[in-house]
Amino acid sequence: MTIPTSLAIRTFADHGEALAHCVLRAGEAPRVHAFDDTVGCPTETLLAALEWTKVVGVLPDDDLLHAGHLTSETASAVVERRDGDHRQWVFLGPRLDVPQVEAWEGTVLLNEPGVKGVVFQERAHAIAHFLRVTLGAGAIMAQLGRRAPEMRHVRRWLGPIVNELDSPRRWISGWFTVSRGAALFVGEEVGDTRYRYIEVGIEP
Repeated sequence: MTIPTSLAIRTFADHGEALAHCVLRAGEAPRVHAFDDTVGCPTETLLAALEWTKVVGVLPDDDLLHAGHLTSETASAVVERRDGDHRQWVFLGPRLDVPQVEAWEGTVLLNEPGVKGVVFQERAHAIAHFLRVTLGAGAIMAQLGRRAPEMRHVRRWLGPIVNELDSPRRWISGWFTVSRGAALFVGEEVGDTRYRYIEVGIEP
C-alpha cells in the first residue's frame, strides 16, 4: 500500500459547501458520488471488500469503477473492462433469481451460488441493471466527471483515508488519481450532520 506523505482534513457543517469543496479539489480527476448522499455508502466493511476482491481476482486493478454498493451482507459493482479498443461493462453482484432483475440486455459471465456476473455492451444497460438490483440505496457511482476511477487508485488511497476517520461515517463522494485521492463523509450517528473531507497524496 502507498504511504501518503501529505494529509489534509476539513470539517464542514453545510452539505453544499462540503460537496463543492470536494468537486473543486477533484478538478478533472475521476470521481464517484453517492446515488443518494443523504444515505451514502457504509465504511465498516469497505476496506475488507476492496482487499478481498483484489485477492480473488474479482475486480482487477485495471477495472474502472462505475458503480458500487456495499452492505454488511452483500456487495455489487459495475466495472468497465477494456481489451484494446473494445470496452464492456460487467455487473458483479448477488445472485437473485427473480424476474424483475433479469439482465435482458446482458450476457451471463458468472453464475455461482451467491454471485452472478453479467456482461453488457452499453454502460446505460449495466447501470440500469445495477439500480434494479440495489435500488440505489447506499450506492456510490461515477458521476459528474469524464472518467470513472481505476480500482488500483481507489484501493491505493481509500485505505489511508478511512484510517483517518474520527468516528463511524458514510462515504458520499470521492476522487482518485495516481498521486492523490480524497473522500467526503457524513456522520453516521443520528443528528451528526458534520461533513468530513480527507485528502491524502504524495508530495511532488
